[in-house]
Amino acid sequence: MRLAFTTLACPRWSLGQVVAGARRFGYEGIELRLLDGALITPALGRDERTRVRATLADAGLPIVCLDTSVRVAQPDRLAAAAQIDDAYGMLELAAEWGAPVIRVFAAPPEGTPLEQATAAAINTMRPIAERGASMGIQVALETHDAFCASGPVGAVLDAVPQASALWDLLHPFRVGEPTTVTLERLHGRISHVHIKDGRPPADGGDRWDLTLLGEGLVPTRDILAALHAGGYDGWIAVEWEKQWHPHLAEPEVALPQFAERLRADLAAIGVAS
Repeated sequence: MRLAFTTLACPRWSLGQVVAGARRFGYEGIELRLLDGALITPALGRDERTRVRATLADAGLPIVCLDTSVRVAQPDRLAAAAQIDDAYGMLELAAEWGAPVIRVFAAPPEGTPLEQATAAAINTMRPIAERGASMGIQVALETHDAFCASGPVGAVLDAVPQASALWDLLHPFRVGEPTTVTLERLHGRISHVHIKDGRPPADGGDRWDLTLLGEGLVPTRDILAALHAGGYDGWIAVEWEKQWHPHLAEPEVALPQFAERLRADLAAIGVAS
């Protein structure tokens, strides 16, 4: 397993600072969500596309995943069509940059029954995943929001075998799903992993407080050991959500802390990083 981080962690960093940070803290790849603090969209201009490709190639840092804002669980046909168009544009961008995976998530409209959201996700994912497969790019549905547990994600993958899963370690755990269940449901179909830690908030809400690695409740080492035993040998990417939660520790604090702990965890389970 190799270490990457998402640029959500460093919303005030330029691309040059991202490269410098990766080198300084020992990361081997970059997951792109922000570019110079702005969300990446298919509207990104030609000069900027070229700059990103050249800068990261010169640094020897692969783009391991391109994160999108595509929300696949849209029952409305027009809304779904717009998401498909956006996904096609992000696939083209991923192809230009050599990114092997794009991330999508469910995000159904509030109040949508899970069964309806799952059916909508299948309908929307199918053309996106088929297009991705034709380009050699995985379309990964994240364990996130209404699809935190592996059940609905697995149901989509059953119906759309060209698609894959992005396992965000925090979300299935915080909704009470055992690691063994997540692995069994998604076995052989995980193309990317997000590393996060957290704990329940003091007010008892369902949005957990994010923490530095090891300061929360997520059994990261045990999950990594189970992933390794199950044959996963892909990227593990630190998703420190500084962009969405400005109160979190600065990337200069969080990124080296996660890297050090992850290298220790991987060494403890006999995995080279």
